[in-house]
Amino acid sequence: MGRDTLHQQYEIEWKELQRFEKPLKRNNFFELIYVIEGTGVQFVNKHQFNYRKGNLFLLTPKDIYSFDIDQKTCFFFLRFNESYIREKSGKDQDTVTQVAYIIQNASHRPGCILKNKTDKPLIALLVNAISDEQTRQQIYYTRVSEQIISTIITVVARNIALKLPKNIKENTGEPILEILNFIQVNIFEPKKLKTENLSRHFNISTNYLGRYFKKQTGETLQSYITHYKIRLVETRLLHSDMRMSEIAYELSFTDESHLNRTFKRYNGISPTEFRKTGKKM
Repeated sequence: MGRDTLHQQYEIEWKELQRFEKPLKRNNFFELIYVIEGTGVQFVNKHQFNYRKGNLFLLTPKDIYSFDIDQKTCFFFLRFNESYIREKSGKDQDTVTQVAYIIQNASHRPGCILKNKTDKPLIALLVNAISDEQTRQQIYYTRVSEQIISTIITVVARNIALKLPKNIKENTGEPILEILNFIQVNIFEPKKLKTENLSRHFNISTNYLGRYFKKQTGETLQSYITHYKIRLVETRLLHSDMRMSEIAYELSFTDESHLNRTFKRYNGISPTEFRKTGKKM
């Protein structure tokens, strides 16, 4: 498996590829990958996603990923270390710290990170702006490029926040974000998500954990776990050919019937209907 190292705080690159050079990659830095043109499939850890023009992906040092390219693809790569965010903070240290923490504790599932529709054309403009600055190299182009990069990272953090529970804000305390991250990382191992285990892991009493989680997120612990599983089910329905029984087994539903009932309770339609409707969107 290839592993790349970033020796400076940030790096930008454009590549037009017919084939992704390395079958599997793992980096020691964060990487934003924007699709300027082309189609194919992105693989991240155990997931896959059909990509197209305008998609933006966030990859972390823990992610193992690759691309299977269908149509020749033009990628924009923005690679950065945590130190880049810290050192570019200036006087606004609190805001940048919050952005960094959201990025570190986000659920890095496959798929486009842009959930806010109005941010999609904004990202396209920002990527074009960096391209223009690097091409023309007018006075202060490096400083302008860094400001654009900081804006892109902030927009990404905003879209990540949209995937967190509704009561989570940028300044939410570190413990609850650590709990959310633990749940997301261990979603395929239900024993680790039992209240008793979470209490031991985070040194919080069993009785207090539920009240604390509800106060910080606006929903119960079990509701969040189930809701998060449903989002993973949606990803598999739209972007894989997995059978319903396979999805139920992977996400520890009792059986296919249990998955159907739970999914319909949250979405109002069955998984089969969602798959058909989603693929037509």
